[in-house]
Amino acid sequence: MRLNDVRPQKGSKKRGRRLGRGIAAGQGASAGKGMRGQNARSGRSTRPGFEGGQQPLYRRIPKLKGFPLVNRKIYTTINVEKLATLPPNSEVTLESLKEAGILTASKGSLKILGNGELGIPLTVKAAAFTGTARTKIEAAGGSCEVI
Repeated sequence: MRLNDVRPQKGSKKRGRRLGRGIAAGQGASAGKGMRGQNARSGRSTRPGFEGGQQPLYRRIPKLKGFPLVNRKIYTTINVEKLATLPPNSEVTLESLKEAGILTASKGSLKILGNGELGIPLTVKAAAFTGTARTKIEAAGGSCEVI
């Protein structure tokens, strides 16, 4: 057997429809597309996402990264590692952090995040704590108070 002897198996290749080649061909005149209308015309039928003139789905839904929250809470965030520079047994609030120079501006209420380590006991008063931040503050001998 040689490369020039290779042929497809009998019955595996089916010839394509010959459209618009007369009544004897079986697909003459309208070529199986019906009489008139959008789908009978030449060229591509419609682009993907086209809904016949109705506002398509990709234009009906909001743009970019999902749906925005209507009353979103905005926090001023700070990590536990920044609190390690404060003196032991001090009270930590948004105002005390501004006075200490750790925070320069506030966007909203204070939220404590859990990145870093803390080795001193502190009394932290904030609007929200992450789970890891709460465990690290309490493990250091401090307390967390939600305002």
